[in-house]
Amino acid sequence: MSRIKEKYKKEVVPALMERHGYQNVMQVPRLEKIVLNIGLGEATRNPKALEAAEQDLAAISGQHPVITRAKKSISAFRLREGMPIGLKVTLRRERMEDFFDKLVNAVISRVREFQGVPRDSFDGRGNYTLGFKEQVIFPEIDYDKVDKVRGLEISFITTAKTDEEGRALLELLGMPFAKD
Repeated sequence: MSRIKEKYKKEVVPALMERHGYQNVMQVPRLEKIVLNIGLGEATRNPKALEAAEQDLAAISGQHPVITRAKKSISAFRLREGMPIGLKVTLRRERMEDFFDKLVNAVISRVREFQGVPRDSFDGRGNYTLGFKEQVIFPEIDYDKVDKVRGLEISFITTAKTDEEGRALLELLGMPFAKD
């Protein structure tokens, strides 16, 4: 059993049941999946960018990414419907728990002048999205082999009904939110 799963069962569930007055263990919000996403605007002009980003995302997540395609054409961006414009990976269960553990304990601490992650990046339904300006903060990425620094978006999808429940869940799991 992973550290995160153990912490969830022993500490998070009892704390959330007490704080929110849940009657049943199944009412307690849990982390459902983590989605990593890289948007590649330059993929329209440079197809090699997609391959490099794919290798980076596969190294970070330990899973093969899926290519995301444009939903509609936008002539100002020279974009046609169906063109590849990004990559995403969905992590669940053990891979998700291991990634969360690594993110909280090893990766976020490598960010320079770290003040905590923003508290207000919730979507209204208890899901949280965190953005990084560069993928090189992950230990799996070899800085010398990076062709271009790319942004990375990480979404934490929970079963929480409200932002407050989602924030409480992530905070108890160890997410270092910024102090108000």
